[in-house]
Amino acid sequence: MAEIDNKNQHNNKGRRLLKKTTKVDLTPMVDLGFLLITFFVFTTTMSMPTAMHINIPYDKAVSPNNIRESCVLTVLLKKNNAIQYYEGFPTVNENIHETSFAASGIRKIIMAKKASVKKLTGDANNFVLIIKATDQSSFQNFVDIIDETTISCVKHYYISELDAQDKTLLAENQVRE
Repeated sequence: MAEIDNKNQHNNKGRRLLKKTTKVDLTPMVDLGFLLITFFVFTTTMSMPTAMHINIPYDKAVSPNNIRESCVLTVLLKKNNAIQYYEGFPTVNENIHETSFAASGIRKIIMAKKASVKKLTGDANNFVLIIKATDQSSFQNFVDIIDETTISCVKHYYISELDAQDKTLLAENQVRE
């Protein structure tokens, strides 16, 4: 692994100088480094993330599923952690309500809607939650609403962009406030 060379050298006056040089062989250290790298590569590739799973649909296929208006709750994520929601499809702006991310807020509304869908159709799994985020909402708001869907055991939820009807609905509601 390491060698020490003793070389006797003479200077100009005839005296003998003793110089010791060391030579270190780093081959075992390189082997150890490669073993550590190999270990960490294998352990990181074998562990899969389990935080959040989102199913992304194939957009080219037409869905044969028609969603009933009575089973839909649409959630609009706004700035300052505000949520606006409406049931069914947006036709009248009087049915827009505002809530928060508190347990007594959106979670209570989702559970109440699931109960009304179960009463109406006989199966709470027919409930559909549509999530639409505005440009002012944060990514944390999106993660929070996905957490609420997981906590509330929502089987069918869709992530969509705001359409023109939602934008006019938000603008009208902002003028009323």
